[in-house]
Amino acid sequence: MTHIYFDHAATTPVHPEVVQAMLPYFTQVFGNASSTHSAGREARAAIHQARESIASFISCAPSQLLFTSGGTESDNMAIFGAAQAGKSVGRHIITSQIEHHAVLHACEHLEKQGYEVTYLPVDHTGTISIEQLEQSVRPDTICISIMYANNEVGTIQPIQQIGTIARAKGIPFHVDAVQALGHIPIDLNLLPVDMMSFSAHKVQGPKGIGALYIAKQTQIPPMLFGGNQERKRRAGTENNAAIVGFGKALQLLAGDMYETQQKLEKLRLDMVTKLTELLGTDQVVINGHPTERLPHILNVSFPGVATETMLMNLDLEGIAAASGSACTSGSLEVSHVLKAMNLPEEVLTSAVRFSFGSDNTPEQIEIAAHKIATIVQRIRNK
Repeated sequence: MTHIYFDHAATTPVHPEVVQAMLPYFTQVFGNASSTHSAGREARAAIHQARESIASFISCAPSQLLFTSGGTESDNMAIFGAAQAGKSVGRHIITSQIEHHAVLHACEHLEKQGYEVTYLPVDHTGTISIEQLEQSVRPDTICISIMYANNEVGTIQPIQQIGTIARAKGIPFHVDAVQALGHIPIDLNLLPVDMMSFSAHKVQGPKGIGALYIAKQTQIPPMLFGGNQERKRRAGTENNAAIVGFGKALQLLAGDMYETQQKLEKLRLDMVTKLTELLGTDQVVINGHPTERLPHILNVSFPGVATETMLMNLDLEGIAAASGSACTSGSLEVSHVLKAMNLPEEVLTSAVRFSFGSDNTPEQIEIAAHKIATIVQRIRNK
């Protein structure tokens, strides 16, 4: 059976060169980066080099990057850190209804502790309203957290505008850029952002390693206590191999990011074109913003074909796709993102996310499109 992986928004295969870069740090350069002897210094130098590579990719100072265990910890650290740092000013936080659960559940936890959270709605494209954001700001607002690009439908938010508003009002602004990293240019020298979350396994790096950008003026208390690692902001022995892998992944991506974007955009367009040819334009509904979106995510509905039925049939055909966030794809619940977009019921309950990677090919698109069309027609004709 042909196996086709169209779930790169959930995770990506680790690049072979990333694996090779990591291997020595399991067996040869195994020193603790906090040790003062040569083995420790060698490990520490590797972390510095990786930090510089990642900082260069997103245009910030290496000292502004804090390594974490992944996107979830980065989001949690930003939200809880802002809440702790700002509690003397107020207890109001602004986010959106379509955030990743790492942000939403963190906010829900804070609500139980007496904080107030405004969950901004989105329009049918998954975009927040700048006017509603401005109207939601209060004297006691201590944090705004809006994702750069949605992991389910790919919609890109107006981060520059949001950041400008936040800066003007002196409110810390956090951005979950886990899905955006590597797919759209990120320049933190220009963006009015105070904190930004990243994860390596979305860009062909290893799982279990992420980063949080913290602007120089932003005060975030530590969540973990112990040693002096990460400038005393996150205690614990550094994951050398994973940090090196993260740095290598972005180093590789930096060389051909534009070409990769163009390839992914074409794969997405080819899939849309082929599906509409095989099924008809009225039988295929594309969800998300038509232009302000990531190049690799295609969220499409096939009215009349339940999402779980489609995913099960795709899996039997060797095609990996998803119904939404990988963190909740085991659930039969309808996506909170699509619900917030107020899509029609038949669109809401038949949505599937295909997300492409550099290892996908036009031939795979052709094969998958025909298999999808066959499944849709078989189910609809029952």
